[in-house]
Amino acid sequence: MKIVSIISVFLLSFEYGFASDDDYFIEELYMNPMPNGFVHSHFQFSIFSNSNLFRSSGQHYDLFPKAVGQIIESHDVKELHLSLTQGLWRHDKWGYPVRSSPPGAELWAWFNETPARSIDESWANLVNSLSGLFCASLNFIDATNTVVPNLSFRPSGVVRGGECPDQDSVRYASLPKENVCTENLTPWQKLLPCNSKAGLSTLLNAIRLYNAHYHTLTVDVQPVCQSYPACTSTVLRLTQSISVVFRPTLNAGHQQWSLQSLFDRPLKGSCPLAVKSYIHVDISNESISLDYTLNPPPSKVTSDDHGKVASYDVAEMTQGRSSLNIKFKWTSKVIYGKANPPTLHAHRFIAGYGQENGGITCMIYNNDISNAVDVVYMETLPWYVRLYLHTMKIKTENGTDVKPDMLRFVPGRDRGRPYLLELMFTLPPASVITFSIQFDRAFLKWTEYPPDANIGFYLGSAVISANLPSSANFTTARQLQDASLPSSSSSSPGSEQFIRIYTEPLLLQLPLPDFSMPYNVICLVCTVFAIAFGSIHNLTTRRLDYEKKKETIWMKVKRRIPFLGKKEKKDSKESKEEKKEDGRARDASSTNEDATGDAGRTKEDVAKGTKVD
Repeated sequence: MKIVSIISVFLLSFEYGFASDDDYFIEELYMNPMPNGFVHSHFQFSIFSNSNLFRSSGQHYDLFPKAVGQIIESHDVKELHLSLTQGLWRHDKWGYPVRSSPPGAELWAWFNETPARSIDESWANLVNSLSGLFCASLNFIDATNTVVPNLSFRPSGVVRGGECPDQDSVRYASLPKENVCTENLTPWQKLLPCNSKAGLSTLLNAIRLYNAHYHTLTVDVQPVCQSYPACTSTVLRLTQSISVVFRPTLNAGHQQWSLQSLFDRPLKGSCPLAVKSYIHVDISNESISLDYTLNPPPSKVTSDDHGKVASYDVAEMTQGRSSLNIKFKWTSKVIYGKANPPTLHAHRFIAGYGQENGGITCMIYNNDISNAVDVVYMETLPWYVRLYLHTMKIKTENGTDVKPDMLRFVPGRDRGRPYLLELMFTLPPASVITFSIQFDRAFLKWTEYPPDANIGFYLGSAVISANLPSSANFTTARQLQDASLPSSSSSSPGSEQFIRIYTEPLLLQLPLPDFSMPYNVICLVCTVFAIAFGSIHNLTTRRLDYEKKKETIWMKVKRRIPFLGKKEKKDSKESKEEKKEDGRARDASSTNEDATGDAGRTKEDVAKGTKVD
């Protein structure tokens, strides 16, 4: 027993104490109380690894998960970005998220420059591998919903030598109908160094996460610079993040919250393998400038041009105490109001009527009163939504046409390729641009309709990419993209900031055949067939056999006793003779009645046809 204890202690010390110098792990949680009462919680887990470590040996993995490393190596992936989202991020009410994601599943990846046919094969294998790893329906991604964008997506990691990558090396696809549940969260947690046993990942309560207004689960793999600003060497970074939006319950007029109330559990401690473990609370909103208390007090409070953040060092705060439960309370009554909309946001909807023609309209808002914004708009539609490029219109509020600076249109092919439209145009200051295009609804084969065809067909979100003139338009949440969340902002408030937002997905109704008609025909034909054919078949194939009447006990007794049988025969003869005599008597009486009736009539009665009484 003592030997077993020693071995277990050695294994634990090896697992938690002897991490390689080439790998390090950082975990952080960002919490943002919004002006309208919602609370945005963003978990971010980052693993940094020497990219040549597992590519050279192919066997040694330390903190970097082996499952992800083998997928990247076998499919020759340069960058990988996957998101599984339930709900819609409302930019006009919540501002910008840390990491934008459309509803459903989204996957886009950059491959090393190889022939196009090899990239398509690598893409298909990558999709199937990720589908099995995360228990998602990514295997429904195929050539009918995969596009090759040239304007909207660029590598988010380091590009070696500053060379412009080949745009044919990127693939993009989305599944807007994909649902997210605990079977996706469980394999996602298993990729973490501490799994869900220690650290910030212990707060991920599935019941609370999937009851929230919005939640997204993302995985990003990309090469990044190991040192700033001189990028002398690169490392491979795996970033796993979860964003959740809660709405705490009202309590005596104050919308107060804590880790216990949001996640139904306090924080026990940090992950032993993490070099940094922090919780950041954004207190830069105007509504939070009222009287409030944070209990326990934060480790430090940082303030800059991007905002004000209270930070908690989890490893330090959990020393000497059983758990850490951060409580945010207002000391006075708070009146929640409408949040100020961000600089750039959009709304998209379906126009038209009927089930033959239709249209898509997207309204893009630029709330910057002094600066114009250049945007790239990407629309990806399935092959059964047949776009007409000549119907495309881009207009301002006063009806002025806006000419796109760049246009790329890839027509779809029936059951082979989706439609792709990429535009680059300029939004004037304080303006609303309306983009519209018309389409026809195609007829599908009856075998191509899903089981829930009456619900409709989901169209993926449009992608809007832009460089905003100033990063001061962003909240602190937008700066939390690197490993050390508040200290990683690499842009000054006056520099441009890249942003990518997603519009609402659309639900399209296609012409549907009468699926009940085949059922009615089948029932009618089967009924007629059973009645007509069944009866004829029985008459022509059934064999008619005459069965001898079964002899009863009384018949056996009469057969064995002769006088009983003779007596019965004699009685039957007598009864027959009596019946004959009765019949003869009835005939004679009727004849006599007729004769007497005729005799009692006079000539006048006979002539009149009357009878004398």
